[in-house]
Amino acid sequence: MLEGSRGELGKRIIDPGDQKLLRHLIATMGSLQDETLRILFLDGVGRLIADEQMQRGTVHQLVIYPRPIFRRAMEHNAASLILVHNHPSGDATPSEEDLIATRALVQISRSLDIEIVEHIVVTNSECRRIMKSRPRPNTTAKSAGQSLRDSASDRSSSEQARTDQALANARRAVRRRLLRQQLFGSPEILGEPAWDMLVELFIHECEDKPISTGSLCGAVERPLSSAMRVLQKLCDAELIYRAEDPSDGRRQFVRLAPSVAHRLHAYFSEGGET
Repeated sequence: MLEGSRGELGKRIIDPGDQKLLRHLIATMGSLQDETLRILFLDGVGRLIADEQMQRGTVHQLVIYPRPIFRRAMEHNAASLILVHNHPSGDATPSEEDLIATRALVQISRSLDIEIVEHIVVTNSECRRIMKSRPRPNTTAKSAGQSLRDSASDRSSSEQARTDQALANARRAVRRRLLRQQLFGSPEILGEPAWDMLVELFIHECEDKPISTGSLCGAVERPLSSAMRVLQKLCDAELIYRAEDPSDGRRQFVRLAPSVAHRLHAYFSEGGET
């Protein structure tokens, strides 16, 4: 029966409200003893590319990390995703952690041009769609790893709530470094002054003011020779590129690669700090 229903999914456009899909999710996940994250990877028209279990937690909580999710999406060349996780308690009501995690993943997905179609909570008797009424972006939802929590555990003690808050604060403290890594994937060149150069370029492009290689290197607090080496590393990584000055053949301007400009725009639009 399970193989038959799985086979049907591969032949149709996936609709998160489709009762056949929801029954399949209940049958395959509803009785799991631990919270488990599952991803349905979809192509440009919504057909199933892959159905994979990504991460597993405990009976009450699952911590999810965005980077492996979106890396896998790009490996599949997926245009969109459906997130699915289960509540072993039998209560399908989304917890506050579920909502926060969903918003955080939606924010990251926008910068990568991958749509999150829906996030479905599954129990042994029902499914609940978190995004049926789309959650609004929330700039407080910014941690490297996001928690999905069974709503039944929301009735835990106040001491546990304080511990959870402390954990969330600690994760936010490292968010800036990890998010840069998720967006650009090169931790060794995204420290200072490389990051300063990218931000400086972004500001100039937003103001529509070209900046030359010399001016960009002079804008960071490094010796000129050191700054030039950093600039070359950014060029080699294809994060920036040089363009000839049409009015002066001896001078070159520096420009952000379009994909990097898009990611920086998303980063700062969500309140990112340097």
